[in-house]
Amino acid sequence: MKTVNMHEAKTQLSKLVDAATKGEAFVIAKSGKPLVRVTMLDGVAPQRLGFLQGKAAIPEDFDEMFADEVAAQFFGVLNEPFAGYPHSAVGGI
Repeated sequence: MKTVNMHEAKTQLSKLVDAATKGEAFVIAKSGKPLVRVTMLDGVAPQRLGFLQGKAAIPEDFDEMFADEVAAQFFGVLNEPFAGYPHSAVGGI
């Protein structure tokens, strides 16, 4: 278990707490004497990637969705300006 002095604990508190939430407990010492142990609370799990897994559906053709419209906007094929943009900002560039 890692031991840090009081000054280091003050200056690195966020980093030390992040480590503690990942299961890396540490001890804070003053004048070389251990004072407190910092660990993650029971029942408080660290946030994990994938917490929304299964809650949303991504269409199979996601990468191709609106491909024609996007290409038309890039290559100037559309005759209509984008909604919300002035006419001078589109087409005449």
